Amino acid sequence: MSFWEKDPDPPARHIKPSLARKAKIRKLLAPVVQDLWQRVCEIGMLTREHPRGRRFHQFGKGSFVSFPPGTIYGEHAICIGEDTMIGPWVSISAGMMPGQELLSDRVVAIGDRCMIGRGSHIVGHFGIEIGNDVITGPYVYITDQNHGYEDVEKPIWKQAPKDSGVHIGNGCWLGTNCVILPGTFIGDNVVVAASAVVSGEVPSYCVVAGAPAKIVKRYIEGEGWKKVPADT
Repeated sequence: MSFWEKDPDPPARHIKPSLARKAKIRKLLAPVVQDLWQRVCEIGMLTREHPRGRRFHQFGKGSFVSFPPGTIYGEHAICIGEDTMIGPWVSISAGMMPGQELLSDRVVAIGDRCMIGRGSHIVGHFGIEIGNDVITGPYVYITDQNHGYEDVEKPIWKQAPKDSGVHIGNGCWLGTNCVILPGTFIGDNVVVAASAVVSGEVPSYCVVAGAPAKIVKRYIEGEGWKKVPADT
C-alpha cells in the first residue's frame, strides 16, 4: 500500500484545525484591537490644548486634526478656525521645509466649521485662504505654487517656482480627488466635481467639472439652477 493510500489527504487534518484556531482567535481579539485603535485615535487627536496645537498661529476652539495626521509643518503660519475637522492623513504645510522663514505669518488659513477629507493636501507657500463652511472629499489637492519649466536646459526641479495665491469662498464643496491650482479664485457656494482640475476665476453659485474645469451649472436669480451648454 502506498503512502497516499494510507493517508489520502494528509494536509487537510492540519489545515482545518489551524483555520479554526485562527478564526476563534480573530473573533476574540478583533473587538479588542478595534477598540484599542479607536482609543489611540482619540488620544492622538491634535487640538488647541495639545502642545503641538499651540505651535499654530491660530487653532480655533472645537477644532481638531485627526489621528494619524499627514505631514504638517510651518505651523506658525497656519490658521485653523473654530469647529473645523481635519481628517486623518491630511497634510498641511506652509513653506518648503520645516523651520523656513516665511514672508507672512498667515500662509494657510482654514475657516470655521470646515471639514477637510482624508488624505487631502494643502500645500502653501504664498497664501491659501479657505472660507467658512467648506467641505472637501478625500484626497483633494490645493496648492499656490507651480514648478517653473521654461528653461529647457535645466531640470524642472532646479528652476524657480511660481507662486500665486488661492482663495476658496464660503460654503464650497470640493469633490474627491479634485485639484485646485495656483492663482485660483473660487466664489461662494461652488461645487467642484470629483477629479476636476481648477484654475482661474470661478464665480459664486455654480458647479464646475472636468479637466480643465468648466462651469456646467449655475444659479440664476429668479430662475434657479440652470445647465450651461458645453460649448460656452
